[in-house]
Amino acid sequence: MFFSSDNAGPVHPQIMERIVADNAGHQMPYGNDTIMPEVRDRLREIFEAPEAAVYLVATGTAANVLALACYTQPWQTIFCSKVAHVQMDECNAPEFYTGAAKLTLIETDSKMDPSKLEAAIKGQKPGNVHGAQPGPVSITQVTERGSVYSLEELRALTAVAKAHDLPVHMDGARFANALVALDCTPAEMTWKSGVDVVSFGGTKNGCMGVEAVIFFDPAKAWEFELRRKRGAHLFSKHRYLSSQMAGYLANDLWLTMARRANDNAARLADGLRKAGATFLHEPQANMIFASWPRAVHRKLHEAGARYYLSGGTLDGPDAEPIGARLVCDWSVQAEDVDAFLSHF
Repeated sequence: MFFSSDNAGPVHPQIMERIVADNAGHQMPYGNDTIMPEVRDRLREIFEAPEAAVYLVATGTAANVLALACYTQPWQTIFCSKVAHVQMDECNAPEFYTGAAKLTLIETDSKMDPSKLEAAIKGQKPGNVHGAQPGPVSITQVTERGSVYSLEELRALTAVAKAHDLPVHMDGARFANALVALDCTPAEMTWKSGVDVVSFGGTKNGCMGVEAVIFFDPAKAWEFELRRKRGAHLFSKHRYLSSQMAGYLANDLWLTMARRANDNAARLADGLRKAGATFLHEPQANMIFASWPRAVHRKLHEAGARYYLSGGTLDGPDAEPIGARLVCDWSVQAEDVDAFLSHF
């Protein structure tokens, strides 16, 4: 009963098998392996973007901050949600890699609102030498609260950005989970909706550790290569990144795993709802934020369940409601969900 995070789950066997197969013999280093063209061509096909520039890094933080750095000057500010991963979970890496550019936070408990984004951009007073200049807009899809922006919501945000001639970055650490939730195409959720660059996540969806950075306009390609090397994120034995991504994309495994994670999260949410839990955010992908009595949390932890508590600990009155974050990864089974729910 492990629901702590999707990056705590195992690597999918098909990806491990691909790594083992690609471990034979020698390959040229630094992205010049024979697997990378396969990956590049497949991602261009998936995104309907034949000219896209495609690069691999090992972590989501590296993908986000190196991509943002290509679109951000040190005197600019990046607009993002108050609860965005680049704000809450990346230890000032965006500021570091952009040369100390600021983050301007849009007040929200989950999704950004276009009117608030508009007000924030106008509030920077572009052209005022004494203040930060407007820079990129960063959208997290799935959000850190488990919400999924609809295509209409994405386009409303990117329309605001484009009206001010600002580029748009998408943090897609859980890209596949959002995609299957919306039942749309990768192109529809990115460049057709006004996104300029996307961090296409693999680590949280069954890979060992690989993310793709995809520029729909290749003009930033050389700059990214330089920033990746300068930032110490160009792998020498790059074939093991390429191999993971190739295995991930083969036969649409990435979509199969995301559907399984989402389906089990929906099963878990339905059971929690029937058990009387209160939802802090409506679950739309593979993350659940809910609250129930402390006594039940104790029973679950004693039975070996693993997940994160929020707003309290296991010590205190039995009836007091305590929040929890639960995440389903690809390896969670229906039996795991049912075993968890049996303790309510």
